[in-house]
Amino acid sequence: MKWGMLGSNGEEPSSHNTKIRKRVILRRGDAPHLTQVARAAFPPGEKAAAHAHPDMWELFICEEGSGVLKINNDEIKLSPGTWVLVEPGDTHEVENHTAGRLVLSVIGIE
Repeated sequence: MKWGMLGSNGEEPSSHNTKIRKRVILRRGDAPHLTQVARAAFPPGEKAAAHAHPDMWELFICEEGSGVLKINNDEIKLSPGTWVLVEPGDTHEVENHTAGRLVLSVIGIE
C-alpha cells in the first residue's frame, strides 16, 4: 500500500519548462504501467512546448484556471473539469494564455 497527502511532497520543475512547477504523487515503478502522477502549475503565459511520447499515454485533468491543449492539429480549451487523453505518438502542447494560474493533474501510462 502507498498513501500520502496532496501538497506534502516538494515541488520540482517540469522537464518541458522549468517555470512550470509540479508535485509528483507517484513515479515510474510505483504501480504497473504507470509512468507518473503529478499536479502541474503553469504560471500566466507559460507553456509546455510541443512534444510527443512514443510509448506513453498522457491524461490531463484541468483543476484550476484555463488554457489550451493542442494535439496534432486540434485545439482543446481547458477549464476546470475538462479532461483529455493524449495517445502515444500524438504531438501535444499545453499553454496558459491567461493572467491566472493553470493547474493540471497529469497521469502518464505505458
